[in-house]
Amino acid sequence: MQKLLLYYLIAINLFTFVLFGWDKYLAKAHKRRISERELHIMSAMGGFIGGSLAMYFFRHKTAKSSFLLKHIVIMLLWIGYGLYYFTYLNPLNFIR
Repeated sequence: MQKLLLYYLIAINLFTFVLFGWDKYLAKAHKRRISERELHIMSAMGGFIGGSLAMYFFRHKTAKSSFLLKHIVIMLLWIGYGLYYFTYLNPLNFIR
């Protein structure tokens, strides 16, 4: 089960990274963009690391404070869930 979760997180982060990069390309080409809502949904589904890396590498959505705030909230929720999972739900409890 944990391997499946790991594969999912790798895949969703790669996809989110590419999606943010594609949106940056569309912005430069003055074409129809991917909505911020869709970008946030992908981050909330677990792709927040890929989204964060894409924001850094492509310099995309970094000047828009409302987008950054929502992205940071999503990151904090995932970090909180990860701490909860590895502290209380994981049978190994290696953080304690």
